[in-house]
Amino acid sequence: MIQGANFLKSFIHFRFNSIIPYTAEIGKGTRLGYGGIGVVIHAKAKIGANCVISQNVTIGSRETLPTIDDYVFIGPGTKCLGGRIGDNVVVDANSVVTKEVPSNCVIAGVPTKVISTDMEKYQSYIKK
Repeated sequence: MIQGANFLKSFIHFRFNSIIPYTAEIGKGTRLGYGGIGVVIHAKAKIGANCVISQNVTIGSRETLPTIDDYVFIGPGTKCLGGRIGDNVVVDANSVVTKEVPSNCVIAGVPTKVISTDMEKYQSYIKK
């Protein structure tokens, strides 16, 4: 079984230039934009349900396990390198997440900062 999972991981890397290990926990309904091109996910990452991970996103960490809760939109080119990302969060493109992010907000920047808590404007990013 491990051999088959490793084969699939190698195929995904070859076909989509992505690293998506079978040991990462990825919740039901989570989608990878553009087939997951350029996505790199830490082997022990925990990603919740109904998330959208755009192309060229890195989800990793040196110290704490990367954790993303439910209904999170991660924009293209984003690097999630530390801290938990709460529920109902929109992460702007090319952002760098280095610390914990509260639920129900929009974040952007390098490093990220909360730029809005008015989630009604961003409902099209988070499908419920």
